[in-house]
Amino acid sequence: MHARARLPSPHWPRHLSPHLTIPATNLFHNAEVSAARFPDKPFIYFYDTPVTFAQFKDEAERVAGYLQQHCGVKAGDRVLLYMQNSPQWVIAYYGILRANAVVVPVNPMNLSDELSHYVEDSGATTAFVAQDLYSRIAPLVSEGGGAGLHHLLVATYGDYLKCEPSSSPPQFVTAPRQVAGPGVIHWADVLDARCAPGPLTACADDLCVMPYTSGTTGKPKGCMHTHRSVMSTAVGGCNWFGTNQDAVLLSALPFFHVTGMQGGMNSPLYAGASIVILPRWDRDAAARAIGHHRITGWQAIATMVVDFISNPRIGEYDLSSLAWMRGGGAMMPDAVVKKLRDLTGLEYVEGYGMSETMAATHINPAQRAKPQCLGIPVFDVDARVIDPDTLEEVPDGESGELIMHAPQVMQGYWRNPEATREAFIERDGKRFLRTGDLVRRDEEGYYFMTDRLKRMINASGYKVWPAEVEALMYRHPAIKEVCVIGAKDERRGETVKAYVVIDPMQLGSVNEDDIIVWAHDNMAAYKVPRIVQFVDALPKAGSGKILWRKLQEDEALARA
Repeated sequence: MHARARLPSPHWPRHLSPHLTIPATNLFHNAEVSAARFPDKPFIYFYDTPVTFAQFKDEAERVAGYLQQHCGVKAGDRVLLYMQNSPQWVIAYYGILRANAVVVPVNPMNLSDELSHYVEDSGATTAFVAQDLYSRIAPLVSEGGGAGLHHLLVATYGDYLKCEPSSSPPQFVTAPRQVAGPGVIHWADVLDARCAPGPLTACADDLCVMPYTSGTTGKPKGCMHTHRSVMSTAVGGCNWFGTNQDAVLLSALPFFHVTGMQGGMNSPLYAGASIVILPRWDRDAAARAIGHHRITGWQAIATMVVDFISNPRIGEYDLSSLAWMRGGGAMMPDAVVKKLRDLTGLEYVEGYGMSETMAATHINPAQRAKPQCLGIPVFDVDARVIDPDTLEEVPDGESGELIMHAPQVMQGYWRNPEATREAFIERDGKRFLRTGDLVRRDEEGYYFMTDRLKRMINASGYKVWPAEVEALMYRHPAIKEVCVIGAKDERRGETVKAYVVIDPMQLGSVNEDDIIVWAHDNMAAYKVPRIVQFVDALPKAGSGKILWRKLQEDEALARA
């Protein structure tokens, strides 16, 4: 029997063991179990149309069979998943896993230039795409059979509108099938083919999903997660929050992101719970869904909650079924927490995680949450705070870099051994992930964010990497030099600001607004600089390196 480990905090939930035994199965086994236990129970509600657990498993298996028989997908192959939250997103995810392949989830905000890196780096030849995003990925199809995408499985969201909805879906959801082109196979045709998949051979330590994260180099990197590491936080979340088969969860956070993927999809499937899917955030649709479906739990980022509680019509909705709300990504302001408490009687429970850790490594205990706090380390997480230069541990109360050894930590970065080496250190015979986040731990074992080592902007919970934005902006013919920093923003927490030096030959041909409009056309919306400031020169070190930190400090002083 596993010995009961030392509690990481005196306020560890008394009903939970600090050790979590992780199922030694592949993730698709959860679909098989829930379909066997609750075949006729709805797993998914999409604008009031239910998809039962039995239907879900059956359609995921048909998708898997089609991938194997018509797309040549083999065990370990990477398959892109590029669409808004929808039944097809969830079914495609599990269809890819049932084909023993690896899911590569892609932010639906990404445009063609950004998508090309995912295709090239992952080596994917097959992608699932929704028809509203088809035009962005179509240029990446290779008709000659060489590098690039060969098969596009195109989903029409309206295929899953079988019932009269209690709220009107947006136009992009109701749009009829209208896509045709090279490599296109329609979702309905995939299901109608009724292809039976081969044996399920993936084991717990095979690759399962590869979310991409960026970094200081600007090129997104694939985080290699196994079925075991994904299972770790999926099962851990169910245990921490007591999620069972009678829970009904609002899945409004995007599934491509590990927080939405785990809390809004993989955990509920494991528990046999139901999920209510919103393809895009809509505060009235969310409030109506809570009352209509008697939603018991909702995972949300700060900007969602701010928008939700500021709705002048919020008093018209029945929110009485809500039993918990949780989230992370950006700190929740005290005033917002109080308004939420006054409105619902609930405490907002914050947590902390990364793409590299497949969501949460730290969560506040529900019975004793602290505000603006990352929480305490969850099951089997060995979290330490070190001096980032000496790598020695620092005392409680002092700021240092957070490092972690845990079952949910990734194997490394896909095809990037150098970045993998830089991300890990050895300590006491264990491999620790360096997070790049500066934290302090209090005397009760709670962790608080103090700063970042990494050059990163947190805009509404989206991680924006300045080097990636700069690389894209340098494609503008009038930009000679650019430096991107974070600027304080009341609504987003932080927003993206770009200092731009214009090529002398282009002076007068563009203004700041022109650059912003161009950026909207060439990168995902959350990366777009909301503020552009033209300057004559950027501050530089003797080596010629741009002193971005000076600009960041100057910006902070100007807004203090």
